[in-house]
Amino acid sequence: MKLFTLDEANVLLPVLKQELYKLQALIDEIDDRYLELQTIKAKHKLSAETRETAPDPYFEQESQLDFMRMEAELQISNFTRKGVLIKSISPGLLDFPAILEGEEVLLCWKQGEDQVSHYHGWNEGFMGRKPFP
Repeated sequence: MKLFTLDEANVLLPVLKQELYKLQALIDEIDDRYLELQTIKAKHKLSAETRETAPDPYFEQESQLDFMRMEAELQISNFTRKGVLIKSISPGLLDFPAILEGEEVLLCWKQGEDQVSHYHGWNEGFMGRKPFP
């Protein structure tokens, strides 16, 4: 497990923000396409005869969704490879494992904040956030 100093977390933050925005846009697109596909399926139910003789009319759209989901998983794993924990995609909430005064903590950043400036214990969660001393 990678441990971060406050400075290291803040140096990495601009890159992470950009990656998070891309991930959020991809998740939004997946959600939109999924809802669109479900609407189309509901409106255009195929008869039993057509289903047996025709190829799946939704195969391409479902395959695209699967590919987009795999891309989202890859983007999420990129955060993990850097040692950063994604606690929430939207709104963005990132944690950076760290040591503070000999204790394991998580430096915490919430989307909209300019920099990493808070921390909490591993078992406290976001509600236990405190300003970094």
